[in-house]
Amino acid sequence: MNRFQFVADHQRRYGVKRLCQVIGVARSSFYHWKATAADRATRSAADDRLAARIRVVHQESGGTYGVPRITAELREAGHLVNHKRVARVMHGIGLSGLRLRRRHRTTIGDPAAAKAPDLIQRDFTAEAPNTHYVGDITYLPIADGTFCYLATVMDLCSRRLVGWAIADHMRTELVIDALRAAERTRGSLAGAIFHADHGAQYTSRAFADACREAGVTQSMGAVGSSADNAAAESLNAAFKRETLQGARWWDSERDARLAAFGWLHRYNTRRRHSYLGQRSPIAYEDSLIPSSATLPEAA
Repeated sequence: MNRFQFVADHQRRYGVKRLCQVIGVARSSFYHWKATAADRATRSAADDRLAARIRVVHQESGGTYGVPRITAELREAGHLVNHKRVARVMHGIGLSGLRLRRRHRTTIGDPAAAKAPDLIQRDFTAEAPNTHYVGDITYLPIADGTFCYLATVMDLCSRRLVGWAIADHMRTELVIDALRAAERTRGSLAGAIFHADHGAQYTSRAFADACREAGVTQSMGAVGSSADNAAAESLNAAFKRETLQGARWWDSERDARLAAFGWLHRYNTRRRHSYLGQRSPIAYEDSLIPSSATLPEAA
C-alpha cells in the first residue's frame, strides 16, 4: 500500500504527525500528496482511456506493434500523445511489440553459376518507385515437417511488396513467378535493378532470361554476406516474427498460405514502416504522385 494512503486512512485515529514519524515520511510530503490527489486521479483516468486505445491498436496489429508504431497510429487518429507516455502505459498493462527471431538459412549457392555485379553496394534506398528492387526467399515451416517457400520482390523506395509467390518447392520457377507478379503490378519493370543473393534460383540461366525479358538488370552481393541483402532479410524477419509470433510452425500448409496472404496484404496497405515515417508502403507511394494518378494495386 502507498505510505501516504496509509496515513490518510488512519490519521483520525493516530494523527498525521505521529503516523508520519512512525513510517518515516515528511508531513509536508503527505500534505502535498493529499493536495494533488485530484490531479493524479485525472491523469490515472486519462491513462486508463489511453490504455484502452492502445489495446485496440495492438490487437488490430496482431500483437506485433511496439511503441513507435502504436504512437504513430494514435497520432493519426487525432490523439495528442508522445512515445514516452505510450511506453509507460504499455509497460503498465504488460504489452509490447514482437522481437526478431534468428533466420533459417535458405540460400543455396551454385559455385558454377554466373554472377552479376553488385549495383546496390548496401545502399538500400531509391529516389523513385520502380527503379530498385530486392528479392529473397524465406521458408514457412509446417507441423508435419514439410515446408512452403515464399519469394518476394520489394521496392526499395517505398518498401512496397510488388510481387510474391508461394510454393512447396524452391525451384527457379518460384522466383520467376514473383518477378512476373511484380511486372503485372507495375505494368513494366523496364530499366529497374533487381538485387538478390547468390542463391541458385537467382543465379540460374532461367531467371537471368526472365530478367532480360522484363528489361531488368540483375545485381548480387558478395557470397555468404547477408548484409548485402539486408533489406530483404529484414522483411523476411518481420514476416516470420509477426505471423508465427513465437510458434515453431503452422498446423497446415493452408494455414501457412492464409497467414502469408493476410500479412502481405496488410504489410502494403496498413503496416506502418519506420523508414517511411510510420506510413504504409502504399500510403507512402500515394504521397509521391499527383492526386490525379495512381499506381496499380499490389498483386
